[in-house]
Amino acid sequence: MKIINFIIDNSQHNLTIDFSASKGVTNAQLSFEYLRICSPENSTKKLKSGQVQVTSHKKDVTLISIESVAKHGYRLIFSDGHNAIYSEVYIHTLAIEYEARWQSYLNDLKATGHSREAMIEIKQL
Repeated sequence: MKIINFIIDNSQHNLTIDFSASKGVTNAQLSFEYLRICSPENSTKKLKSGQVQVTSHKKDVTLISIESVAKHGYRLIFSDGHNAIYSEVYIHTLAIEYEARWQSYLNDLKATGHSREAMIEIKQL
């Protein structure tokens, strides 16, 4: 499995990924929010209580750009300033496990009282 093509669709807030002929998935459309909340960086954030931190308020996040990072994968840069390197294997896993991961995210938000909606940004002038 190798990624052949990315298409960033800002109007639909999703990324279309075309994979070479592989097991399971040949193409996928993943929302920017899904990619942001499933960032490899998020999987290492744990609270002092041992629970994993839930990333919330990312419904309106956009994907600014994708950079190739040699053999390591692709750096995805988001509008909230977050960026992380996603390996091809991890992107493929995200495509295959979309339904389960998305439902788990929604359940985690509900259980913790968080929201997908963007927070209002207040700037002092």
